Amino acid sequence: MKTNKEFSLSTMSLPSSPSLVNYSNAFNIGNIGSAIFSSLLNTVIAVPLIIICSFIIGYFFSRIEFKGKQVMVMLFLSGMMIPIHALLVPLFVQFKWMGMLDNRFTLILPYIAFHLPVAIFLFDSFIKGISKEIEEAAYMDGSSFDYMMFRVIFPICLPIMSTVAILSILGTWNEFSFALVLNKSSELFTLPIWLTFFSGQYTTDYTGKIAGLVITSLPIIVMYLFFSNKIMTGMTAGAVKG
Repeated sequence: MKTNKEFSLSTMSLPSSPSLVNYSNAFNIGNIGSAIFSSLLNTVIAVPLIIICSFIIGYFFSRIEFKGKQVMVMLFLSGMMIPIHALLVPLFVQFKWMGMLDNRFTLILPYIAFHLPVAIFLFDSFIKGISKEIEEAAYMDGSSFDYMMFRVIFPICLPIMSTVAILSILGTWNEFSFALVLNKSSELFTLPIWLTFFSGQYTTDYTGKIAGLVITSLPIIVMYLFFSNKIMTGMTAGAVKG
């Protein structure tokens, strides 16, 4: 709420004349409407797919024994040990070869892949803590496998589902590197890329950029404040057996 002159004189002092002009100017920098749409689109599509895919895979890992299961478990969980930024160049080359660069849906597949390992691990640990007698009772009542899985077990997984959703939203909304490299069209830029418009070759609009940071961060901060308890509940759920 300060002018650039006030900010340069003292970054920590309170503004002498608080003003919202930085926020109005922020909405005129770049194409914020397109950036908001791109970030929302990536989040709205990627997060439900992460939840569904990780639930299905986590359920099979926790309940069903099959040949090669341990190899698949290690394959998925190895994704937790690989720094995702080490995959930036290989992914760029692969997407360029496949003609998938600079597309409205370019970022969705990487975002799903990056969040699956942790989500699968969380669902696997949680489902192992659910009594198998619930599934046996559902079978005794004539339930089919898919009905039992999605109508009986899936609702029980609400705590861990909330955790996966919040972590996925945070990661997808704030991701910068892949959004910068894989998309070049300005209409496809996400909000983290939009924030770079406040910096020029010789100068930076610091007060405008801080206002832009508030605009970008506010939805996530509000969501986290309301649902932070769900993260701890989901992370500790299934940790203690018996």
